Amino acid sequence: MANLQISTMADYAAKGEKPDVLFWVGCAGSFDDRAKKITRSFTKILNKVGTKYAVLGQEESCTGDPAKRAGNEFLFQMQALMNIQVLNGYEIQKIVTTCPHCFNTLKNEYPELGGRYEVMHHTQFIQQLIDQGKVKVEGGEFKGKRITYHDPCYLGRSNNIYDAPRSLIEKLDVELAEMKRSRQKGLCCGAGGAQMFKEAEKGNKEINIDRTEEALELDPNVIATGCPFCNTMITDGVKLKNRSHQVKVLDLAELVAKASDL
Repeated sequence: MANLQISTMADYAAKGEKPDVLFWVGCAGSFDDRAKKITRSFTKILNKVGTKYAVLGQEESCTGDPAKRAGNEFLFQMQALMNIQVLNGYEIQKIVTTCPHCFNTLKNEYPELGGRYEVMHHTQFIQQLIDQGKVKVEGGEFKGKRITYHDPCYLGRSNNIYDAPRSLIEKLDVELAEMKRSRQKGLCCGAGGAQMFKEAEKGNKEINIDRTEEALELDPNVIATGCPFCNTMITDGVKLKNRSHQVKVLDLAELVAKASDL
Protein backbone atom coordinates (compact mmCIF):
# COMPACT_ATOMS: atom_id res chain seq x y z
CA MET A 1 0.00 0.00 0.00
CA ALA A 2 2.90 2.31 -0.74
CA ASN A 3 2.00 5.98 -1.26
CA LEU A 4 -1.52 5.41 0.10
CA GLN A 5 -2.54 7.09 3.33
CA ILE A 6 -4.58 4.58 5.29
CA SER A 7 -5.33 4.94 9.00
CA THR A 8 -6.22 2.08 11.31
CA MET A 9 -8.98 2.06 13.89
CA ALA A 10 -6.24 2.10 16.53
CA ASP A 11 -4.90 5.34 15.00
CA TYR A 12 -8.30 6.96 15.29
CA ALA A 13 -8.85 5.64 18.82
CA ALA A 14 -5.49 7.07 19.90
CA LYS A 15 -6.74 10.51 18.83
CA GLY A 16 -10.11 10.00 20.46
CA GLU A 17 -11.84 10.08 17.07
CA LYS A 18 -13.99 7.76 14.96
CA PRO A 19 -14.09 7.28 11.17
CA ASP A 20 -17.37 7.34 9.28
CA VAL A 21 -16.82 3.87 7.84
CA LEU A 22 -14.63 0.82 8.40
CA PHE A 23 -13.11 -0.69 5.26
CA TRP A 24 -13.06 -4.45 5.80
CA VAL A 25 -10.21 -5.54 3.52
CA GLY A 26 -10.64 -9.32 3.78
CA CYS A 27 -8.11 -12.12 3.39
CA ALA A 28 -7.92 -11.92 -0.41
CA GLY A 29 -7.58 -8.14 -0.45
CA SER A 30 -4.85 -8.33 2.16
CA PHE A 31 -2.72 -11.24 0.98
CA ASP A 32 -3.48 -12.14 -2.64
CA ASP A 33 -1.30 -10.14 -5.04
CA ARG A 34 -4.05 -9.73 -7.63
CA ALA A 35 -6.70 -8.78 -5.07
CA LYS A 36 -4.35 -6.22 -3.52
CA LYS A 37 -4.75 -4.22 -6.73
CA ILE A 38 -8.50 -4.11 -6.10
CA THR A 39 -7.86 -2.91 -2.55
CA ARG A 40 -5.57 -0.17 -3.83
CA SER A 41 -8.10 0.98 -6.42
CA PHE A 42 -10.87 1.24 -3.85
CA THR A 43 -8.70 3.11 -1.34
CA LYS A 44 -7.68 5.53 -4.10
CA ILE A 45 -11.37 6.30 -4.63
CA LEU A 46 -11.95 6.75 -0.88
CA ASN A 47 -8.91 9.02 -0.56
CA LYS A 48 -9.89 11.05 -3.63
CA VAL A 49 -13.31 11.95 -2.24
CA GLY A 50 -12.05 12.49 1.30
CA THR A 51 -14.03 9.71 2.93
CA LYS A 52 -13.18 9.43 6.61
CA TYR A 53 -12.41 5.71 6.81
CA ALA A 54 -10.11 3.26 8.56
CA VAL A 55 -9.03 -0.37 8.42
CA LEU A 56 -8.43 -2.75 11.30
CA GLY A 57 -4.97 -3.69 10.06
CA GLN A 58 -3.49 -6.55 12.04
CA GLU A 59 -6.62 -6.65 14.20
CA GLU A 60 -8.66 -7.92 11.25
CA SER A 61 -9.06 -11.68 11.01
CA CYS A 62 -10.90 -13.92 8.54
CA THR A 63 -14.67 -13.55 8.84
CA GLY A 64 -14.96 -17.34 9.06
CA ASP A 65 -16.79 -17.69 5.76
CA PRO A 66 -14.57 -20.49 4.34
CA ALA A 67 -14.83 -22.47 7.58
CA LYS A 68 -18.61 -22.19 7.65
CA ARG A 69 -19.04 -23.14 3.99
CA ALA A 70 -16.76 -26.13 4.52
CA GLY A 71 -18.99 -27.26 7.39
CA ASN A 72 -16.89 -26.26 10.39
CA GLU A 73 -19.44 -24.24 12.35
CA PHE A 74 -17.34 -24.33 15.53
CA LEU A 75 -14.35 -22.69 13.84
CA PHE A 76 -16.62 -20.14 12.16
CA GLN A 77 -18.12 -19.07 15.47
CA MET A 78 -14.68 -18.80 17.06
CA GLN A 79 -13.46 -16.54 14.27
CA ALA A 80 -16.67 -14.53 14.17
CA LEU A 81 -16.78 -13.91 17.92
CA MET A 82 -13.17 -12.69 17.93
CA ASN A 83 -13.97 -10.22 15.16
CA ILE A 84 -17.18 -9.09 16.81
CA GLN A 85 -15.31 -8.39 20.04
CA VAL A 86 -12.90 -6.14 18.13
CA LEU A 87 -15.63 -4.43 16.08
CA ASN A 88 -17.86 -3.79 19.07
CA GLY A 89 -14.87 -2.61 21.07
CA TYR A 90 -14.37 0.16 18.51
CA GLU A 91 -18.15 0.75 18.38
CA ILE A 92 -18.19 0.17 14.63
CA GLN A 93 -21.49 1.05 12.96
CA LYS A 94 -20.81 1.04 9.22
CA ILE A 95 -18.64 -1.37 7.21
CA VAL A 96 -17.77 -1.48 3.51
CA THR A 97 -15.96 -4.38 1.84
CA THR A 98 -14.80 -5.36 -1.64
CA CYS A 99 -15.50 -9.07 -1.00
CA PRO A 100 -19.07 -10.44 -1.34
CA HIS A 101 -18.13 -13.38 0.91
CA CYS A 102 -17.15 -11.00 3.72
CA PHE A 103 -20.16 -8.82 2.90
CA ASN A 104 -22.63 -11.70 3.17
CA THR A 105 -21.11 -13.07 6.39
CA LEU A 106 -20.85 -9.71 8.17
CA LYS A 107 -24.32 -8.63 7.04
CA ASN A 108 -26.33 -11.81 7.47
CA GLU A 109 -24.53 -14.09 9.90
CA TYR A 110 -22.83 -11.86 12.46
CA PRO A 111 -26.05 -10.32 13.87
CA GLU A 112 -27.16 -13.54 15.61
CA LEU A 113 -23.75 -13.64 17.32
CA GLY A 114 -24.00 -10.04 18.54
CA GLY A 115 -22.42 -8.19 15.61
CA ARG A 116 -24.95 -5.77 14.17
CA TYR A 117 -23.64 -3.31 11.61
CA GLU A 118 -24.65 -1.50 8.45
CA VAL A 119 -22.72 -3.41 5.79
CA MET A 120 -22.23 -2.27 2.20
CA HIS A 121 -20.51 -3.81 -0.80
CA HIS A 122 -18.06 -1.47 -2.47
CA THR A 123 -20.16 -1.25 -5.63
CA GLN A 124 -23.05 0.13 -3.55
CA PHE A 125 -20.71 2.54 -1.80
CA ILE A 126 -19.16 3.81 -5.04
CA GLN A 127 -22.63 4.19 -6.58
CA GLN A 128 -23.59 6.29 -3.55
CA LEU A 129 -20.53 8.50 -4.06
CA ILE A 130 -21.46 8.97 -7.72
CA ASP A 131 -25.07 9.85 -6.81
CA GLN A 132 -23.73 12.43 -4.35
CA GLY A 133 -21.57 13.96 -7.07
CA LYS A 134 -18.34 13.10 -5.27
CA VAL A 135 -17.05 10.78 -8.01
CA LYS A 136 -17.29 11.68 -11.67
CA VAL A 137 -16.88 8.76 -14.03
CA GLU A 138 -15.91 9.11 -17.66
CA GLY A 139 -15.27 6.29 -20.07
CA GLY A 140 -11.64 7.15 -20.68
CA GLU A 141 -9.83 4.09 -22.03
CA PHE A 142 -13.06 2.09 -21.77
CA LYS A 143 -15.25 4.40 -23.85
CA GLY A 144 -17.00 2.44 -26.57
CA LYS A 145 -15.65 -0.89 -25.30
CA ARG A 146 -17.77 -3.98 -24.75
CA ILE A 147 -17.95 -5.12 -21.13
CA THR A 148 -19.76 -8.13 -19.71
CA TYR A 149 -20.44 -8.47 -16.00
CA HIS A 150 -20.27 -11.66 -13.96
CA ASP A 151 -22.62 -11.70 -10.95
CA PRO A 152 -20.88 -12.99 -7.79
CA CYS A 153 -23.18 -15.50 -6.04
CA TYR A 154 -22.94 -13.91 -2.59
CA LEU A 155 -23.70 -10.49 -4.02
CA GLY A 156 -26.41 -11.47 -6.48
CA ARG A 157 -28.56 -14.42 -5.51
CA SER A 158 -27.70 -14.24 -1.81
CA ASN A 159 -28.30 -10.51 -1.39
CA ASN A 160 -30.21 -9.44 -4.51
CA ILE A 161 -27.65 -6.79 -5.52
CA TYR A 162 -27.71 -6.61 -9.31
CA ASP A 163 -28.27 -2.98 -10.26
CA ALA A 164 -25.45 -1.08 -8.52
CA PRO A 165 -22.66 -2.93 -10.39
CA ARG A 166 -24.40 -2.53 -13.74
CA SER A 167 -25.11 1.14 -13.10
CA LEU A 168 -21.38 1.72 -12.54
CA ILE A 169 -20.53 0.00 -15.81
CA GLU A 170 -23.13 1.95 -17.81
CA LYS A 171 -21.65 5.23 -16.55
CA LEU A 172 -18.39 4.31 -18.31
CA ASP A 173 -20.03 5.02 -21.67
CA VAL A 174 -19.55 1.43 -22.79
CA GLU A 175 -21.64 -1.38 -24.22
CA LEU A 176 -22.84 -3.65 -21.41
CA ALA A 177 -23.30 -7.12 -22.90
CA GLU A 178 -25.18 -9.62 -20.72
CA MET A 179 -24.30 -13.29 -20.63
CA LYS A 180 -27.06 -15.84 -21.19
CA ARG A 181 -26.92 -16.73 -17.52
CA SER A 182 -26.96 -13.49 -15.56
CA ARG A 183 -28.67 -11.86 -12.58
CA GLN A 184 -30.81 -14.45 -10.75
CA LYS A 185 -29.75 -17.10 -13.26
CA GLY A 186 -26.04 -16.26 -13.08
CA LEU A 187 -23.62 -19.18 -13.06
CA CYS A 188 -21.21 -19.60 -10.13
CA CYS A 189 -17.52 -19.16 -11.01
CA GLY A 190 -16.73 -22.23 -8.92
CA ALA A 191 -14.99 -20.58 -5.95
CA GLY A 192 -17.91 -20.38 -3.52
CA GLY A 193 -18.63 -22.78 -0.70
CA ALA A 194 -14.89 -23.00 0.09
CA GLN A 195 -14.32 -24.72 -3.29
CA MET A 196 -11.62 -22.13 -3.93
CA PHE A 197 -9.34 -23.98 -1.54
CA LYS A 198 -9.68 -27.58 -2.71
CA GLU A 199 -8.74 -29.62 -5.72
CA ALA A 200 -11.31 -29.95 -8.48
CA GLU A 201 -13.45 -33.07 -8.47
CA LYS A 202 -13.66 -35.44 -11.42
CA GLY A 203 -15.71 -34.24 -14.35
CA ASN A 204 -15.63 -33.20 -17.98
CA LYS A 205 -14.99 -29.50 -17.42
CA GLU A 206 -14.25 -27.19 -14.51
CA ILE A 207 -17.05 -24.72 -13.80
CA ASN A 208 -14.84 -21.63 -14.10
CA ILE A 209 -13.95 -22.69 -17.66
CA ASP A 210 -17.63 -23.10 -18.49
CA ARG A 211 -18.35 -19.62 -17.14
CA THR A 212 -15.37 -18.06 -18.91
CA GLU A 213 -16.41 -19.60 -22.24
CA GLU A 214 -19.86 -18.08 -21.80
CA ALA A 215 -18.31 -14.66 -21.25
CA LEU A 216 -15.90 -15.00 -24.20
CA GLU A 217 -18.78 -15.86 -26.54
CA LEU A 218 -19.72 -12.18 -26.33
CA ASP A 219 -16.25 -11.15 -27.53
CA PRO A 220 -15.83 -8.59 -24.71
CA ASN A 221 -12.91 -6.26 -24.14
CA VAL A 222 -13.39 -6.59 -20.38
CA ILE A 223 -15.00 -9.14 -18.09
CA ALA A 224 -15.99 -7.23 -14.98
CA THR A 225 -16.80 -8.62 -11.57
CA GLY A 226 -17.09 -7.46 -7.97
CA CYS A 227 -15.42 -10.32 -6.11
CA PRO A 228 -11.73 -11.22 -5.70
CA PHE A 229 -12.51 -14.95 -5.86
CA CYS A 230 -14.53 -14.57 -9.07
CA ASN A 231 -11.69 -12.48 -10.48
CA THR A 232 -9.18 -15.27 -9.84
CA MET A 233 -11.39 -18.01 -11.29
CA ILE A 234 -12.27 -16.12 -14.45
CA THR A 235 -8.71 -14.87 -14.93
CA ASP A 236 -7.56 -18.49 -14.82
CA GLY A 237 -10.18 -19.33 -17.43
CA VAL A 238 -9.12 -16.51 -19.73
CA LYS A 239 -5.49 -17.61 -19.44
CA LEU A 240 -6.41 -21.20 -20.29
CA LYS A 241 -8.17 -19.95 -23.41
CA ASN A 242 -5.09 -17.88 -24.35
CA ARG A 243 -7.14 -14.68 -24.44
CA SER A 244 -5.29 -12.69 -21.76
CA HIS A 245 -3.89 -10.21 -24.28
CA GLN A 246 -7.32 -9.46 -25.75
CA VAL A 247 -9.59 -9.65 -22.70
CA LYS A 248 -9.01 -8.01 -19.32
CA VAL A 249 -10.63 -9.23 -16.10
CA LEU A 250 -11.19 -6.22 -13.84
CA ASP A 251 -13.00 -5.42 -10.62
CA LEU A 252 -15.53 -2.60 -10.72
CA ALA A 253 -13.35 -0.53 -8.37
CA GLU A 254 -10.52 -0.81 -10.89
CA LEU A 255 -12.80 0.27 -13.72
CA VAL A 256 -14.00 3.34 -11.82
CA ALA A 257 -10.49 4.25 -10.61
CA LYS A 258 -9.08 4.02 -14.15
CA ALA A 259 -12.01 5.91 -15.66
CA SER A 260 -11.67 8.63 -13.02
CA ASP A 261 -7.92 8.81 -13.66
CA LEU A 262 -7.00 8.04 -10.05
